[in-house]
Amino acid sequence: MCGIVGYVGDKQAAPILMDGLKRLEYRGYDSAGLAVRQGSGRIEIVKAKGRLSALAEKIDGGRTLQGDCGIGHTRWATHGEPSERNAHPHCSDDMAVVAVHNGIIENHQELREKLERNGYRFHSETDTEVAVKLVDYYAKKYQGGPVDALSRSMMRIRGSYALAVLFADHPEEIYAARKDSPLIIGAGAGETFLASDVPALLRHTREVYYIGNLEIARLNKDGASFFNVDGEPIEKPLTHIEWDAEAAEKAGFEHFMMKEIHEQPKAVRDTLHAYVKEDGSIDFSAAGLDEEAARGVRSICMVACGSAYHVCVTAQYVLEDLAGIPVRTELASEFRYRRLLLQKDELVIVVSQSGETADSLAALREAKRLGCRTLAIVNVVGSSIAREADSVL
Repeated sequence: MCGIVGYVGDKQAAPILMDGLKRLEYRGYDSAGLAVRQGSGRIEIVKAKGRLSALAEKIDGGRTLQGDCGIGHTRWATHGEPSERNAHPHCSDDMAVVAVHNGIIENHQELREKLERNGYRFHSETDTEVAVKLVDYYAKKYQGGPVDALSRSMMRIRGSYALAVLFADHPEEIYAARKDSPLIIGAGAGETFLASDVPALLRHTREVYYIGNLEIARLNKDGASFFNVDGEPIEKPLTHIEWDAEAAEKAGFEHFMMKEIHEQPKAVRDTLHAYVKEDGSIDFSAAGLDEEAARGVRSICMVACGSAYHVCVTAQYVLEDLAGIPVRTELASEFRYRRLLLQKDELVIVVSQSGETADSLAALREAKRLGCRTLAIVNVVGSSIAREADSVL
């Protein structure tokens, strides 16, 4: 899953952006890039294929890329091979719009053809360049400003996205838009931050806003303002982050996988201690699942992807043996595309390490739409799945 960072304030942006991207390395990536500007000056873009060290070498760790406002990205290739040409940020030909993007734009070919008919040319194989030029198209056609251009683009785009956008005519500002892919805004003193996950922000602030689906944000050094997809202003509460980012750091291990293998016993103990009392009784009320609700469960459906799915296949046998009720396991990627015979008294358990797995999040929302109680088991506090499930471990 790609990583997004953004900064606007009085400090040099590039070193802050590089540090944020490094804290998102656990997501995996094959290329990286920054777009930075000073005041109303020209937006400068630097990209590199491979590890962040390749990008850092180009800009001396960020010190040679001057500017107090910028966005950054680590890319995991979906449309187009890993290359500097396909790396983010992408821009309109006149540099009026520059953006980074997480997610998948499902109708990118249709939008590309529309834009080509209107004189646009494409230089990468990515769906992101299509999004950038669609925003540029609406900005120039209607002259309604960044929020209007993003709103019109969101109406046309099908799929998932988290967008961070710089507009040449709006210095000292970053604009963001979200549908399904995670995006968080951090509030500091005279500076504002943007990231796709909390660890990128915690060195600078613990006060964050969560952008909802189909919402737009405008960031400047004084804070953030928010709009719905119709461009109408909305209010968002600040949330204080209690936990630290140690779980997303390597903690001295060479690889994240090795770290996770070694910390499994502690992770299991820490999780169980919250619910297993000293007398051996089990109380899930702290997770939002009280005894009455638990006794009302007549069957369980477990939903996940990848290795989390394999865990569920094993857990199915354990749960049936211990609880004496039927349990089945579903692949999240198939869950919403078939006729689901879910019962109102069925508990749907969604398992995701990141709490942001797109198919698992979609399965959670489908289960809730069908009226089922949902329980999430995730590793990341404040992730989308953790926030949207009825109960969470």
